[in-house]
Amino acid sequence: MPVYALSEAICFPDPSLARADGLLAVGGDLSPERLLNAYCMGIFPWYSEGEPILWWSPNPRLILIPSRFHMSSSLKKTLRQKRFTVTLDTAFKDVMAACAAVRQDQGEGTWILPDMEKAYYRLHQAGFAHSVEAWQDGELAGGLYGVSLGRGFFGESMFFKKSNASKAAFATLVEFLTAHEFEFIDCQMKTPHLMSLGAEERPRSVFLDMLHQTLEFPTLRGRWSLESENGLKIG
Repeated sequence: MPVYALSEAICFPDPSLARADGLLAVGGDLSPERLLNAYCMGIFPWYSEGEPILWWSPNPRLILIPSRFHMSSSLKKTLRQKRFTVTLDTAFKDVMAACAAVRQDQGEGTWILPDMEKAYYRLHQAGFAHSVEAWQDGELAGGLYGVSLGRGFFGESMFFKKSNASKAAFATLVEFLTAHEFEFIDCQMKTPHLMSLGAEERPRSVFLDMLHQTLEFPTLRGRWSLESENGLKIG
């Protein structure tokens, strides 16, 4: 399969035309309009420093159905002990920066480059991108961020500095999404960690059908927040 070169027009080729490794197109930009168009088609950017912007639509696709989230005994214990205070959309920039820094500290490369941080922060300001933060003793101990469209949440990255911090953030996100009748969390590509949480692979065609159906619902746009007394809500 060829890799398609994008023009200035905000459009993408059909995801079914992606290569076997999921690479579909190259080029374009990270404007909010192009990013939202990509997510609506089951496409996301992923590239390293020194590379052009690369756009992917892997087959199969890893997703997690909120009702199938697997919570380990240790995570249940952590949540009961209230070791972390979890918030939504209070430190988006810090979460993105930490996701990049943790990978670099471990000697791994990162796709969360400065241009990506700026692009997703613009989506956050527009009410489409969200972060979940786990705090311990006033410090950011773990978290994650992603994009919300329709009743789908598209996870991008997570990190932890304290054991179980990112899992506590993820569990809170699952609870929030369940309360608002979200249908899936897009985990993109298979990892043992995500599989242990209950994620499962689906053929790209099945994922795209699910995506098209969930986009028929309005997007829960704006800042998200938690309310301790009356359950979960949008702030």
